[in-house]
Amino acid sequence: MTQLQPRGMEIADPDPVETQEWIDALASVAANSGSMRAQFLLRQLEDVARRNGVFLNGQPYSAYRNTIPVAQQGSYPGDLEMEERITSIIRWNALAMVVRANRAYGELGGHIASFASAAEIFETGFNHFFRARTDEFGGDLVYFQPHSAPGVYARAFLEGRLSEAQLANYRQEVGGNGLCSYPHPWLMPDFWQFPTGSMGIGPISAVYQARYMRYLEGRGLASTAGRHVWGVFGDGEMDEPESIAGLTLAARENLDNLTFIINCNLQRLDGPVRGNGQIIQELESLFIGAGWNVIKVLWGSEWDGLFARDKELVLLRRFAETVDGQYQDLGSKDGDYNRAKFFDTDPATRDLVAHMTDAEIHALKRGGHDFRKLHAAFAAAKAHKGRPTVILAKTKKGYGMGNAGESRMTAHQSKKLDMEALVAFRDRFRLPLSEADLEGLKFYRPAEDSPEMVYLRARRAAFGGALPTRLTGRAERDRISVPALDSYGKFALAAEGKEMSTTMAAVRMMGGLLKDKSFGPRVVPIVADEARTFGMDNLFRQVGIYAPKGQLYEPEDAGSMMFYKEAKDGQLLEEGITEAGAISSWAAAATSYSVHDTPVLPIYIYYSMFGFQRIGDLIWAAADQRARGFLLGATAGRTTLSGEGLQHQDGTSHLIASTIPNCRAYDPAFAGELAVIIDHGMRRMMQDQADEFYYITVMNENYAQPSLQPGTQADIVKGLYKLDSRGDSGSGTRVRLLGSGTILQQVIFAADLLADRFGIASDIYSATSFTELARDAREIERRNRLSAAEMPETGHAARLLAGTMPVIAATDYVRALPQMIAPYLDARLIALGTDGFGRSDTRTALRAFFEVDAQSIALAAIEALVREGHAERKLLLGAIAELGVDPDAPAPWTI
Repeated sequence: MTQLQPRGMEIADPDPVETQEWIDALASVAANSGSMRAQFLLRQLEDVARRNGVFLNGQPYSAYRNTIPVAQQGSYPGDLEMEERITSIIRWNALAMVVRANRAYGELGGHIASFASAAEIFETGFNHFFRARTDEFGGDLVYFQPHSAPGVYARAFLEGRLSEAQLANYRQEVGGNGLCSYPHPWLMPDFWQFPTGSMGIGPISAVYQARYMRYLEGRGLASTAGRHVWGVFGDGEMDEPESIAGLTLAARENLDNLTFIINCNLQRLDGPVRGNGQIIQELESLFIGAGWNVIKVLWGSEWDGLFARDKELVLLRRFAETVDGQYQDLGSKDGDYNRAKFFDTDPATRDLVAHMTDAEIHALKRGGHDFRKLHAAFAAAKAHKGRPTVILAKTKKGYGMGNAGESRMTAHQSKKLDMEALVAFRDRFRLPLSEADLEGLKFYRPAEDSPEMVYLRARRAAFGGALPTRLTGRAERDRISVPALDSYGKFALAAEGKEMSTTMAAVRMMGGLLKDKSFGPRVVPIVADEARTFGMDNLFRQVGIYAPKGQLYEPEDAGSMMFYKEAKDGQLLEEGITEAGAISSWAAAATSYSVHDTPVLPIYIYYSMFGFQRIGDLIWAAADQRARGFLLGATAGRTTLSGEGLQHQDGTSHLIASTIPNCRAYDPAFAGELAVIIDHGMRRMMQDQADEFYYITVMNENYAQPSLQPGTQADIVKGLYKLDSRGDSGSGTRVRLLGSGTILQQVIFAADLLADRFGIASDIYSATSFTELARDAREIERRNRLSAAEMPETGHAARLLAGTMPVIAATDYVRALPQMIAPYLDARLIALGTDGFGRSDTRTALRAFFEVDAQSIALAAIEALVREGHAERKLLLGAIAELGVDPDAPAPWTI
């Protein structure tokens, strides 16, 4: 077996003549038969090498130069000088916006350097590639690098879409007419389409959005052919796990409708992305390994002559030897420094630039600032078929900021420029601004009939109009009708004591919805890799699993009734073991009503622990994007999933869900409650077009399901209804027992214990949503405070739980969840929950351990009555013994 040396390691050539013959032969093939033929031969040689046990270690990357040679670059289709002028104006207005805000209010923040590095990237897209939505075309989708938002605002200002007053209110939104810091559809619903402000969310969302477009096409729901997803991201951002989580999916599903442009300015907030390495080469290796087409744009046109004269490839050698920390240092210095520190260190490179002045060396641009190079890369990416493309564009952070921030460690924090820096900026970009304009940070907008404005409007008109822009909703006549609840949920409404889990009920309702001929095609079921666990394997055959290549094999279970069926028009999205990917698919579908003018109902079912706790940032971003759909947290709660243990048992998801303003969270105990909530949610999202989504926890525990009590539907949606009573109905001494989800069963058992053993009467309430109760209560509290009404309103919880008799609230979640409603009640509320780490055991043992079993609930009720003076202390002492409660047991949250 022969093992070749890794790339970059210098080894002696034992036969230079033979080596040169191989090189000459390959060069001849490329020159005479083209690069495709040369690539074919290289692949054949690689296959032969593998078969003969010849392996090459090291990362697969190309030389540190532009991928597209000058000869294949093509002519530039635009007015280069005009576009440079327009870019300079946009660059100035973006800078003025940030500096103005921080001059007036030093704490507002903002970023100049990121857009300064990416301006040419964005303008290449705006002038030549990004197509807007029209009546005939759905439009391209662009994920904007978040820190570059000021540049997007500055362009919209020139287009007349944003006013000068809005620019002046950058990062000042509370008073209205302001601009948000990063792309946020919730804050600017007519403008931004996608939130990208949390690093890593943009890349994974772009991948799954491109895939969802193929899904829509494959299922015949929408025509997405010809539409393209563009994502502009930072090189430092690629360290986030989410940034790279979808790369192999994009390659294996041949998403050639997707292009990433990585702005490789080599800097993070604090310093170099890879001070001792080369991030561009690292990213190239990463994307090649994932199966992407890679285009590098590293050097501007000013370098072309040097490359043409460099017959010995000495520049490539020097580039390979130079780490990013040194590139950053060189980028921050003038031509004389670059000559001494880069070119003069090697006699060959020194001779190569001997004819150049220091000023000419200083003018050597990086490729990401060259419109010609960028256009060639964008065009090649758009033309490439069969694979997604990434463009690695080398830029300078703070380009044009000079000593104030160009390629400097502090560039990201640069928010204020002195007069000297402003003058230098104006002169460098030849802006028609007086020193008074500079001092006042005056926004500049050429006259409407100026060549710049005419050109700018014409370019966008050629591509369908303004971008970004967001579709907010449908006319009432075009809204989607929701099936009647009885058509898919009658079994749950009239359960009559049948045993089932709420997970089983949810899946059965989903199956019923899928069968509806009109509405069914709009249901998008999503699962990570637990369909069989949730009883969804019947959907494999019923609707099929989406697979763009169909099913190229006969499944092992082909003879079974519910065989594993993949299909080009499959409806179920089975994402594999990637919660981040599955939620990204859900977000794409949940915003389909806006992004694609195609309303669908996505239903993502998953282990509840692996939702808000694991991928909460992506859920928050979906909320920002005004998502509409269902999240079903299955095997929910800390004690229902008995054997799995600490990492799988969820006790916090509802608490986290309560922090998201447009998330409606429910924890129903019974299938009938679940049916009512699903029906309500569908009508809110599909018919009323409410920008909200629903999180519903469902359990895998089978128990008898009662039929729905008449007249309870409205209270179920509000979060609380009276289920039953125990004991003497005329007794004035009674306790109110609240339970949610599976723990409601323990509450019912506790009520029986109290009545049968201790003669204590109780009222039993099903708390379907503590978060909705708390939301209602605080909104009413605020209205009462601001209205100063003589007769204040009363919230739903306070109305149903009026009076001072104790309230015991038990859930399978931490105590903080039911405690959310405590401030709004006159009565004392005792919360029981599952605070602490989960662990493996039976449900019975776990509920006793966390003190949410019937005995613990009954004891809490007795203690409350004793403390309130409604019972004597001896009753409590006797109950501790009779109920078998260990008073010396440590608190569950301490062990």
